[in-house]
Amino acid sequence: MGTKYSIVLLRLLVVAYLLICTEGRYSRKNFPPGFLFGTASSSYQYEGAANVDGKGASIWDTFTSTFPEKIVDHSSGAIADEFYYRYKDDIALMKHIGFDSFRFSISWPRLLPRGRISEGVSQAGLQFYNNLIDELLSNGLQPSVTLFHWDLPQVLEDKYGGFLSPNIVNDYRDYVDFCFNKFGDRVKHWITFNEPNIFASGGYDSGIKAPGRCSYYVRNCTVGNSGTEPYLVVHHMILSHGAAVKLYREKYQESQNGIIGISVQTHWIVPKLETEESTMAASRALDFAIGW
Repeated sequence: MGTKYSIVLLRLLVVAYLLICTEGRYSRKNFPPGFLFGTASSSYQYEGAANVDGKGASIWDTFTSTFPEKIVDHSSGAIADEFYYRYKDDIALMKHIGFDSFRFSISWPRLLPRGRISEGVSQAGLQFYNNLIDELLSNGLQPSVTLFHWDLPQVLEDKYGGFLSPNIVNDYRDYVDFCFNKFGDRVKHWITFNEPNIFASGGYDSGIKAPGRCSYYVRNCTVGNSGTEPYLVVHHMILSHGAAVKLYREKYQESQNGIIGISVQTHWIVPKLETEESTMAASRALDFAIGW
């Protein structure tokens, strides 16, 4: 897993570097004023330090240790790129390349090891993200923050099933409220969910991603229902997204002057045949991917 995403990130870095530094066909002049050149990653994929400074377990920690065979090389994010320790070096490289922005995700269980503010905030986790944001700004890079990139606190998965339960909406709202309050004076770009459609399908339909749930006939999963659970998860993520956006716009946006949205992933889909059934099937597929 680590190798796959490292290759993708490397390719993005090379493309961005060529766009910025060459005198070829494309340059910054080809882009509108205010266009941000940047790079991105996510907490589980690059932070490492999985059991450091009181961080709680995420569903990806559990998934990779319980089902190592579902990762091609049986790797995990326990060590990853050690961004938790090396973030200053990486930011220096971003500045050297010429980026304007860095999109990163906050690890919910690093900040709230027990999943809820009422059960304790990790001061080490809070300090890490404060330091990271300050380091980015001091190097001329705008922080763009993803609030959820799939690493749900395992404790909430155990307590009520995570995004299978409507209980997640209030816990997610409280978590993002804390983030807006602590980081919003410096963060002006917020993303509520990264690729929620992939989280729902991979985690609850095919079972190839955390928490690894699916019907037994899909991939021999021991728990899950591919016919119902992805839709429950999508429903609760939409409710959580709506709660976060409403909260930010009503409580923080006027004073912090930021923007908030969601990041989805899709391929463009067209009907295979010129029939009503085929057209409706393509429409459903697109709606599941980008109809958020």
